[in-house]
Amino acid sequence: MTINLLLSSVLFLAIVHNSIASGIAIYWGQNGNEATLNDTCNSGRYAYVNLAFLNKFGNGQTPEINLAGHCNPAVKGCTIVGPEIKHCQKLGVKVMLSIGGGIGNYSLASKKDAKDVARYLWNNFLGGRSSFRPLGNAILDGIDFDIELGSSLHYKDLAKYLKNYSKRGRKVYLTAAPQCPFPDRLLGTALDTELFDNVWIQFYNNPPCQFTPNNTDNLKNSWIRWTTSVNARWIFLGLPAAPQAVGSGFIPVDVLTAEILPVIKKSRKYGGVMLWSKFWDEQTGYSVSILKSV
Repeated sequence: MTINLLLSSVLFLAIVHNSIASGIAIYWGQNGNEATLNDTCNSGRYAYVNLAFLNKFGNGQTPEINLAGHCNPAVKGCTIVGPEIKHCQKLGVKVMLSIGGGIGNYSLASKKDAKDVARYLWNNFLGGRSSFRPLGNAILDGIDFDIELGSSLHYKDLAKYLKNYSKRGRKVYLTAAPQCPFPDRLLGTALDTELFDNVWIQFYNNPPCQFTPNNTDNLKNSWIRWTTSVNARWIFLGLPAAPQAVGSGFIPVDVLTAEILPVIKKSRKYGGVMLWSKFWDEQTGYSVSILKSV
């Protein structure tokens, strides 16, 4: 009886560990025609939602969030997203604010600049206080680094300053979305801090390390390089949810589930799959097709 009880407990813990470890992360916010944040989380398909993007910050600028057609933060219109963030969190979905993106005006001029940006993010999106919180009083789970423009300077400092806020009682999660060529040109030094919880690597728009028809080797080799070189808790395979979502790198569902996932899931750091983006996922149903395999 005792042995059976012990085995049952071990099995239960293994199931819980799996459910926490593996999942789908999705980027939401860059198309006003996609589902609401509430509906996104109600689907039950996503473990993480990255709100995209805070695409203006640094160099003394007042940071600005851009959620495309969803709302206008300039007139405090994005506070309506706050209750939806809380709803997602009640469902167990982690909601991150993604900073950067492919279009915007951002960079960090100095360590002080990084400290100022960290303080702004803490007071306006995390556990701090501010008279102007663009998303209302919802407390996001952390910050996602999707740095695609400018230089690599001081993002390691930003990561350190943000992580220090975890000492105030609520963990600040840090995630990153580097490009698959290793090391990432802009985020390499930040990732060297070993402060990031999740790293979802963009295996698209990067021919040397992404999937190309009849060739999965480049992707698999790149995955091995990342998982053996970067000290993050979980590493995710970042993919486009539709061929039209990116320039290149789309992987057909059958290839992903039969040839790629069985190989990369052997890594103890495998955390799941990241998809760009919610709008495109709705067009193809990609996440539905891969959910059981992830």
